Amino acid sequence: MIAPIPLRDVPQTNIFRTGDVFVLFGELFGRGYANGLINEARKAGMTIIGVTVGRRDENNALRALTEEELATAEASLGGRIINVPLMAGFDLDAPAGEPTPTDLLADMTLKSWQQDKLDWPHIERCRAVGVQRFKDSVAKVMGQLDGMIPDGSNAFFAHTMAGGIPKVKVFLAIANRVYKGRGERFLSSGALLDSDLGKLILMNFDEVTANTFQHLIEGSAAIRARLEKTGGQVRYTAYGYHGTEILIDDRYQWQTYTSYTQGQAKMRLEHIAVAAWKQGIKATVYNCPEIRTNSSDIFVGVELSLFPLLNALKKEHGGAWAEAQWQACRAVLQEGQTLEGLLQKIDRYNASDVMEKFRDFAAWPMPNSAELADVMIGTSEEITKMHTSRDALVTDILSALVLEGTGPLMFRETSNPAGPVLWLNHDVIAKQLNQLHR
Repeated sequence: MIAPIPLRDVPQTNIFRTGDVFVLFGELFGRGYANGLINEARKAGMTIIGVTVGRRDENNALRALTEEELATAEASLGGRIINVPLMAGFDLDAPAGEPTPTDLLADMTLKSWQQDKLDWPHIERCRAVGVQRFKDSVAKVMGQLDGMIPDGSNAFFAHTMAGGIPKVKVFLAIANRVYKGRGERFLSSGALLDSDLGKLILMNFDEVTANTFQHLIEGSAAIRARLEKTGGQVRYTAYGYHGTEILIDDRYQWQTYTSYTQGQAKMRLEHIAVAAWKQGIKATVYNCPEIRTNSSDIFVGVELSLFPLLNALKKEHGGAWAEAQWQACRAVLQEGQTLEGLLQKIDRYNASDVMEKFRDFAAWPMPNSAELADVMIGTSEEITKMHTSRDALVTDILSALVLEGTGPLMFRETSNPAGPVLWLNHDVIAKQLNQLHR
């Protein structure tokens, strides 16, 4: 991609109806983008089917959900779950009797990790085991799913898998320094990714975040062929992140959170969609805005680009409803603090020379810097202190609005998608929200 490809207008088409099937390819955990899409599928009367990543037993062996766990997961989803473990990644896989990649990381310490080396031929064997395990499980899932989707119906496959950080203690300490550290506690994300530990993490990101999309598309080929032969249509979506256009100096400009260590995997996800599109398969990656979720809260400062959405709501003619959102945000600030003052801090932050250097689309994803950490983390902490409680933040309100807006945008655009990779920026999200609440 040489420039973002934005969705500018609110889509109005909808091919999905009662009797069609929505498949969530990834387990539903807490708050996140998938909830918005599921809500739209439910409104359309679609049958909702999900999968599970499974669980690990006391020996780290992968297992299916128990009856109790399955019932809880199905209640959360509001549909049936195919109980075949679809845990992606290879950090806990290995040929029989040999150590897993996670085992190899166990002896790394904060003093040694940058010099510690990994046995790459062994890592590749572990990767092959993990990939084959996942593909075999996809085949089992598709075998069950085939009998659950009627001839002639439409199917919507929503890929939501992401992540891939091995669960080792040393990484928690490293992550705190990369994503939260300033001054003496700052650690360059470039140093992490140049290390063997970082290279392993990038490989696992590829397998979890991107390659699972390929396995989904390939694994569902027989279902796709059957449905298309009998008059149905099949669509695939995935959640990307590649920066977002927000209002800076009263015009929509691309910016990004730095350092986004999954960036390479997200671009690989885009490439998979482009390749599928060339084969006549309607697969679309939607690059969505920064929000606060259970998984993003480690990235201090990722929430800062949310605040200009308030200005976008007004710019896109939100009227009284937009004003009500401003009032809701004012209500969570301390007495004596103003929303206007908060937004002025954001304006100064975005106008700074430091942040302007990172608005380089061609260079994405860039490593962080000590200077960036000072500005970004410092601004984040300043704004958090303006609130009455850390448990009720303006960004909670704005994150919920983004989720509400992206759900219908993705659902309807997927009926007749404009291309394999699209950006959902603050302008179209504001337009969608204003239309919903007109």
